[in-house]
Amino acid sequence: MSDDLDDLKSLMDAATPRPDPARRAENIALAQKNFDALQGSRTAARPTSDRPKRGVFSGVVHMFSNLVSSRAGLTASTALVAVGLVMVTPMRDNLRLPGGLESRNEAIPVVEPAIEDEPFADIPFMVEPTEPMLEAEIAAAPLAATRSRKAVSGIALDQDAPIALPESNTETFANAPANPVQITAETPVSTFSIDVDTASYAVIRRALTGGMMPPQDAVRIEEMVNYFTYDYAAPEAGTAFQPTVSVTQTPWNPDTQLLHIALQGDMPAVADRPPLNLVFLIDTSGSMNSPDKLPLLKQSFRLMLSQLRPEDEVAIVTYAGSAGEVLAPTKASERSTILAALNLLDAGGSTAGQAGLQQAYATADAMRAEGEVNRVILATDGDFNVGLSDPDALKTYIADKRDTGTYLSVLGFGRGNLDDATMQALAQNGNGQAAYIDTLSEAQKVLVDQLTGALFPIANDVKIQVEFNPATVSEYRLIGYETRSLRREDFNNDRVDAGDIGAGHQVTALYELTPTGSPAQLSDPLRYGNGDNATAPSDELAFLRLRYKTPGDADSALIETPITTGASAPASFAAAIAGFGQLLRGGTYVGDWSYADAIALATATKGADPYGSRAEAIQLMRLAQSLSAQ
Repeated sequence: MSDDLDDLKSLMDAATPRPDPARRAENIALAQKNFDALQGSRTAARPTSDRPKRGVFSGVVHMFSNLVSSRAGLTASTALVAVGLVMVTPMRDNLRLPGGLESRNEAIPVVEPAIEDEPFADIPFMVEPTEPMLEAEIAAAPLAATRSRKAVSGIALDQDAPIALPESNTETFANAPANPVQITAETPVSTFSIDVDTASYAVIRRALTGGMMPPQDAVRIEEMVNYFTYDYAAPEAGTAFQPTVSVTQTPWNPDTQLLHIALQGDMPAVADRPPLNLVFLIDTSGSMNSPDKLPLLKQSFRLMLSQLRPEDEVAIVTYAGSAGEVLAPTKASERSTILAALNLLDAGGSTAGQAGLQQAYATADAMRAEGEVNRVILATDGDFNVGLSDPDALKTYIADKRDTGTYLSVLGFGRGNLDDATMQALAQNGNGQAAYIDTLSEAQKVLVDQLTGALFPIANDVKIQVEFNPATVSEYRLIGYETRSLRREDFNNDRVDAGDIGAGHQVTALYELTPTGSPAQLSDPLRYGNGDNATAPSDELAFLRLRYKTPGDADSALIETPITTGASAPASFAAAIAGFGQLLRGGTYVGDWSYADAIALATATKGADPYGSRAEAIQLMRLAQSLSAQ
């Protein structure tokens, strides 16, 4: 009389060829060998109640060994192998782990039998970690699979080739085509808003140090140049900022000149600055669940707190699915209370950007007092996927709030879904600065070394207008500032928003000039002439006009100064950075000038470098040189 197991055995025998006993014994021995090797590599692992010392695969192999000696060993072992093949193959080809682990790059080794023709040669035995990993550690660990050369789902894979699982990337950058050459006789006036943002340089650095050339749209040359400090003349007492101009030979074209316009903001004593009211608007959505996002954000704000005075106030608003105030306005002297609120933040949910902004501004309104400075600091990866996600709608909303006296600065964290266009729209219209924090060192620079400039404005709506003399300059080109271009009539219109200078801020702008009669001129002369230019002084290259508002004023002040041929100066580190930026954007106007030339100029003009930022820039040039040659 047969039982159910005998019936099952008969069915399996009918459906499956009976394995050769010798071959089966070899396979079992091979499986045991793999198991022994792996078990030996983790003998020091700490056993837990949910993970016995044997491990999952250890139990499977142990059961496998016992089954072959039992009454139903043949049938059960055959069934086990069949089930294993069904379960293991999808796991290898469609790996999906919690917290987005499938997008990481660190290899988890897969040990396979060396015998290619064995029936069990495609069954993997995975190594467990030697110590239990916390969920946060798993999320931080990159992942890739390593496979031998076999046909998996019909695809041949190279020996030991890493399989990089795809990572979602929705990054967008705000930029425009490089400024073209302008003919002075046709367009003698150039007008633009200043820019003190530095986000682009940090994005470029992260790309290059990660082994990739940055996207060309991520390269905003003015932000690269303004990332560094320069030895500019300080303004006179009672003056918001001091302009300085100089002219040098262009490094990449000996037949053109480089006009260097610099603004140095006044730096009042820290003790003289007004009390500060800060609202940290922190993105705690699910996209912030990465070591270079929310955890780095917390560390960065810890550094910042040490720079605040006891009378300053801090509040924290978060947004993820819904917005909420997690820390009511608190004096900066209560450091432990603020840090406790920061440490409790966790990432999860969608991004309710609109609700977060509204809550932050409501909190800032409640903190406002006469003579104090109000500012919202938005910290995000740039992903506004719920609410006012349209940059134009955000511009209008932020501009309205700016007029009430509360400014907005933006700090970007992490990569993958950085919405640069939204961040730029927020910062530009909020009279604030946009910076990208990719390391704790960058947080030190932005939130400690340059905190006063980032938070305390000394001049609003700063505009630059340059009128070139066609008698001495046939062509000109503004290097960078593509997203800050203004119409000529905007210069005198005080209702048109422009950039702002904070305490101690520096602004640098560079024009490439083609002198009249230079062989570098790209355009042909007009058949019927350029009109009467006899009224222009022969020693003037251009005439510089600056407009700005003192914070709180509705009317602008005007500064004017001629730029003469005698304003000569040696080559500068700013020129090397401008050339580097042009190379990263495609090098349309730099001719044969190369990364090697940028490196040589930057090295020769590096000068004092107390924090090593200039040396770091030279290393980035070297990386770009190597990566561009691949």
